[in-house]
Amino acid sequence: MDATDLAEELRMAVGQLVRAVRAIDTMAPGEAAVLGYLDRSGPMTTADIAHERGVSHQSAAKAVKELLQQGLVRSEAHPSDGRKNLLHLTPTGTNRLDEERRRRAALLGTAITDALTTEERETLAATMPLLSRLTDHLRTH
Repeated sequence: MDATDLAEELRMAVGQLVRAVRAIDTMAPGEAAVLGYLDRSGPMTTADIAHERGVSHQSAAKAVKELLQQGLVRSEAHPSDGRKNLLHLTPTGTNRLDEERRRRAALLGTAITDALTTEERETLAATMPLLSRLTDHLRTH
């Protein structure tokens, strides 16, 4: 199999895996993504989040509005630009994100245990550094 064929197979398999894991989420995908960005990157504006997610400002604003109403994020004036607001995770938002991540990990862990042999699990574990290197390479190019 050449690199292009392998890349397409990998893209499809990872996409299907991500969709299967997200299917158990109790939050809308946009909302979970916003919480994840705020957790990893710290306070951000709605425009920053839209840019990072590759979605319209309107789409990001809709998710942010829902999260604000649920008390999962809070907004404060931007320290250097009064026209903007910075969004922060609240403790409730952190707890909710942790809960979603645990649910996803548990589902995936059960699938790994049920569907893969010990040898296959070892092979999968050995691929983690490779997948991380591919991700890093794609981010820098």
